[in-house]
Amino acid sequence: MAIHHAEAGEVVDLRPLGGKLKETKTTAITKADHFEAIRLIVPAGASIDPHAVAGDLTLLCLEGRIKLGLTMREIELVAGEWLYLTGGETHSVKGLEDSSLLLTILLKR
Repeated sequence: MAIHHAEAGEVVDLRPLGGKLKETKTTAITKADHFEAIRLIVPAGASIDPHAVAGDLTLLCLEGRIKLGLTMREIELVAGEWLYLTGGETHSVKGLEDSSLLLTILLKR
């Protein structure tokens, strides 16, 4: 079964998942030639190892709390906070609480 990706003009519900957060998996929202949006689920205690993506990215914490590890520092994001990273910047993610984030990536040509 193909994964549904939102079309241009389609409304996507990104409200906090609340009690459904524990059973929800990371999902692609949409992907175009130069843009990708993902609802990233990071359970408490889970980690995403250090990595980099070629394109600039943003993270909006929709609910929960995460620690973002950068080369020279760590940043904590909580619900309602937004962060921008330039392409190629190495980063890691650790769930401090069950968390849901909106990840957007500007893909390189």
